[in-house]
Amino acid sequence: MQPPESPSAGRAEVRIVAASPEAARQVAAVLRRCFAATEQRSYPAGAEGGTRLHLTVDTTHTAGPARSWLAASRSSGHPAQTDEV
Repeated sequence: MQPPESPSAGRAEVRIVAASPEAARQVAAVLRRCFAATEQRSYPAGAEGGTRLHLTVDTTHTAGPARSWLAASRSSGHPAQTDEV
């Protein structure tokens, strides 16, 4: 099995795992309000039930509400948290 390809610059692969398809769709809808995104793809999450949803977001094309938040976070100059990977 080959490792998955990395997304191109400015894009992020998002994986959502939720107990129900509706919960996963709600999270994807919020992301789409902030970023341009591809069509979502959903799959069963496993034997226990649930849904796994995949989509790609374009972080170079943000929507209005995300734009100010992203600009503030990029210019803050704060170092990464020590527990961040």
